[in-house]
Amino acid sequence: MNDFRAFRIDQEDGKVVAGFKRLTLDDLSPGDVVIKVSHSTINYKDALAATGAGRILRSFPLVGGIDLAGTIESSESDEFAAGDSVLVNGCGLSESRDGGYAEYARVPADAVVPIPTGMTAAEAMQLGTAGYTAALAIHRMEQNGQLPENGPVVVTGATGGVGSIAIDMLDARGYEAVALTGKATETDYLKSIGARSVLLRDELDFGKRPMEKAQWAGGIDNLGGDVLTWLTRTVDYGGNIASIGLAASHELNTTVLPFILRAVCLLGINSVDTPRLLRLQVWKRIGSDLKPRHLDKIASNVIGFDQLPGAFQAFVDGKVTGRVVVKI
Repeated sequence: MNDFRAFRIDQEDGKVVAGFKRLTLDDLSPGDVVIKVSHSTINYKDALAATGAGRILRSFPLVGGIDLAGTIESSESDEFAAGDSVLVNGCGLSESRDGGYAEYARVPADAVVPIPTGMTAAEAMQLGTAGYTAALAIHRMEQNGQLPENGPVVVTGATGGVGSIAIDMLDARGYEAVALTGKATETDYLKSIGARSVLLRDELDFGKRPMEKAQWAGGIDNLGGDVLTWLTRTVDYGGNIASIGLAASHELNTTVLPFILRAVCLLGINSVDTPRLLRLQVWKRIGSDLKPRHLDKIASNVIGFDQLPGAFQAFVDGKVTGRVVVKI
């Protein structure tokens, strides 16, 4: 194999620099599976890493991209063979090992997941880390007793990738999905992908008491901060809150009263370090009962590899709705 193109993130004089480089397999992090990458995606985390707006990489240089899909080029593992259609998300990609923004990737076999039957590599990346995270949140909530008949589930940061797919998945499962967003212009979009109603963040009364009127049977939160605090105050007895992101703040200022008096459960969702068995279970569900029905609306934006560098800033600025797929 000759050299190939990759989008690499480095550090010079304390500043993050990123761009296309020519690499060989020997330049990549070690692994026993080599994948010819056909598709990746852009996530908020990718944008933070590539622009230096957030400290994502634990070492430099690394190829960017926290997920990828493609076919096995070569494998030293008995579990995979050349030509298998596979994906990788999380597992240290673009944090501690080289990621998916390259024509080839080399990864450990235990990070590799077969693409669900009937799903293409492009569809797998329409979902990507965002879809996996949404599914993992719903899976964990349901393990903890969440049911559609319990009542509405509110999704914050609803126009983002995780939020959009979570709404689609919840609606497909029979839940009353309520979208919370700061983008009034996206109400029609949110309803078109399954939101029964839309709340505008600027019109929200966060309340001041440790517990306010119970409104929700559960919540999926991408924001943290005041919004997550509000959820702890307003989720009803036995409800689950899946904490996924910190797009607004990493802080949480609340009391123990909702957890004691209403038996509210706060579930931390880590899509990077998920144990392999659970990862396989969740991706299997994504190919079956959690399969979204509106990916054509959520992830219609496909860009070429050459367009990648110019696409990150919009994510940092919060101007992106849904998902962006990168065709490698």
